[in-house]
Amino acid sequence: MAEHKERITVGDLLSFPALQLRLLAGRAGLSRSISWAHVSELEDPTPWLMGAEVIMTIGLAVPHGASGQRRYLERLDDAGVSALAVSTQLKTPPLHDEFFRTAEERGIPVIEVPLAVPFITISQEVAAAIGEDTRQRLGAQLQVFGALRWLAEEDLDTPTLFRRLERLSGYQIHLCTEQGRPLLPGVPVPEDLAVLPAQPDAPPTIPGGFVLPVPAPGSPAGYLVAFERQGARPAGLVVVQHLATVAALRLAMVRHERETLRREGAETLAELLQDALDPATVRRRLTRLGLPADVVLAVVRQVADEPLSRALDDHPHLMLRRGEDRYVLAAPAAAQAIAELPGVAAGVSRPFGPGDPTRVAQREAVWAASRAAESGRPLVQYGDDTTGRWLPDDPQVLAALVEHVLGEVLRYDRTHGSHLLVSARTWLERDRRTEDAAAVLHVHPNTLGYRLKRFADLTGRDLSSTAALAEVWLAVRAAGRLGIVEIEG
Repeated sequence: MAEHKERITVGDLLSFPALQLRLLAGRAGLSRSISWAHVSELEDPTPWLMGAEVIMTIGLAVPHGASGQRRYLERLDDAGVSALAVSTQLKTPPLHDEFFRTAEERGIPVIEVPLAVPFITISQEVAAAIGEDTRQRLGAQLQVFGALRWLAEEDLDTPTLFRRLERLSGYQIHLCTEQGRPLLPGVPVPEDLAVLPAQPDAPPTIPGGFVLPVPAPGSPAGYLVAFERQGARPAGLVVVQHLATVAALRLAMVRHERETLRREGAETLAELLQDALDPATVRRRLTRLGLPADVVLAVVRQVADEPLSRALDDHPHLMLRRGEDRYVLAAPAAAQAIAELPGVAAGVSRPFGPGDPTRVAQREAVWAASRAAESGRPLVQYGDDTTGRWLPDDPQVLAALVEHVLGEVLRYDRTHGSHLLVSARTWLERDRRTEDAAAVLHVHPNTLGYRLKRFADLTGRDLSSTAALAEVWLAVRAAGRLGIVEIEG
């Protein structure tokens, strides 16, 4: 009998003198570990495999044609089979060159078994060699199953929990959604997303480990990918299945905690917007919710709750919905994550602290969001526009400015169905670059030039004059504030 080892490889099996095995092809796979040796005469035994088996056959399972032999070997390799052991002197058809090329390309060993060596002898040698490993796996299973108790009693954070599970299971653990995004904080996604299956019920075995769906109501929440760690003793598929269950439970807990914090955060933000909290209470609540002392207020438009929440996953924040607007309180760095959302129009206030009145931040964020929507920019931070921010808040004063400068243009546009004001605004926003503005307006530059001349005539302002240009620009900004100028996009 062979000496007991922690794990047995295909190369070890070939070295047992009593077995008289001979390698026919696939030398690159000699380091593959073996979990079991079993006889199968099925052309496709993969639904019943767990991975790392040596499949033994007298040849009934081997197709006669070259392409059939290639597909047979590919199926075994895709299912994680460690080696194919063939008794070539019984029912095995002639093995084609394509069969051997496939074995070499894929590095799956093909072994010839002498007629004098019963398959049961190979199974006994493998069983004896992995006896110690089986005991280790059982111990690992019992300890990993205790993860449910850790969740209930020890209040471990997610990274600590999965580091402990990695040490016990012998696997490097990755978690991700179907799209390859992080599933749980602190647990990395796999570097190569090609290991993710096309369907949740696909075979679990992948080269060097397993991939399993993380169960959730309705459909899987994502996938757990477990790779064997170098020098470790992997505990097998049963343990990896339990790891996926632990991940599902942890995910449910995290989602519950997030929902609780979301509701509490919305209530806190509503109180903040009413200036109903004293600075000490504000500071205490923001600290407990993970926010810094200095924050910004963002007003987000044209984006639904789910993509906005997903974009802010890595940024502690409070969010409150008011009509079609989402109010977000977060660290200044969160503004970049908001700006990257498709189709967003958002405005961000200046940073402020617990003692500062939030009504000022509200006005700044609302103004900046309107400015973003008017200009087609994804995000405007208050203070970016060095002229528009000096406009008064009084609508009557704004309306008087618009009438004084743009009144004739507005009446002309209404009467003739023209777009003089929009054309002038677009030209000014593109820093008076006529070709750029014409491209945005989908008109010829000469057409835009005509519109600007007509605009100047109606306003009585020379657009080459700095003073006139400043007055027109402020009037256009005021018209946007009042909703008179149509919004791009």
